[in-house]
Amino acid sequence: MMQFVRFKKDDAVSYGEINGQIIDRIEGDIFGEYKVTDESFSFSDIKILTPCLPTKIVCIGLNYKAHAAEVGLELPEEPLIFLKPLTAALKHGGEIILPKMSKQVDYEAEVALVIGKIASNIEPEEAKEYIFGVTCLNDVTARDLQKKDCQWTRAKSFDTFSPLGPRISTGIDYDNLDIELIHNGVTKQKSNTSDFIFNSSEIVSFVSKVMTLLPGDIIATGTPFGIGPVKSGDTIEVKVESVGVLMNTVR
Repeated sequence: MMQFVRFKKDDAVSYGEINGQIIDRIEGDIFGEYKVTDESFSFSDIKILTPCLPTKIVCIGLNYKAHAAEVGLELPEEPLIFLKPLTAALKHGGEIILPKMSKQVDYEAEVALVIGKIASNIEPEEAKEYIFGVTCLNDVTARDLQKKDCQWTRAKSFDTFSPLGPRISTGIDYDNLDIELIHNGVTKQKSNTSDFIFNSSEIVSFVSKVMTLLPGDIIATGTPFGIGPVKSGDTIEVKVESVGVLMNTVR
């Protein structure tokens, strides 16, 4: 397993490879050619940014069996996909801003796949070679607006509604990862990606047959049972096995 972060040091933005408690700065593109330099920093020396710069954030709705039961819906025959804009992306430690037009905003812990190379019309058995790694994501949702609208764009697209990070982990089993959401110190969601309706390879293949996926693109794989509301002052943590903890506050 390898772990990568994207960070800012002074005015310079770089990728880094995590080596214990130290980050080794990378020259180049982690999705292409790069080298690890001999320049290293501690976490206290840097500011963690979103772990990559996707061209799109693709989300899968209703992809855990227990969550489908929770909301009283039949299991889908194929993945349900929607998009979140890049302006929704929020770094680890950033503030989720509650929009004035919504009265109920919910958390949704998710494992997010990070695409490593151009993927178009690929088959499930090919998909793993196109997945660079995974990170944590919170698919923040204005639940009242989701119910009101005939589609999900407004409810999912507010600025700060897609916290992700803090790091990308590679070389792990994406279909057998523990996932947990901790709301003000209390665990509210806890599951494993083995409860997926569609596994990671099926998801990547399906999406690639709809749109070309580019290096750094994100596919959020759905949320497990236990979604719930947030309020100003809350702290939300998304914890994914072998990845780490994404922490954000709410205002």
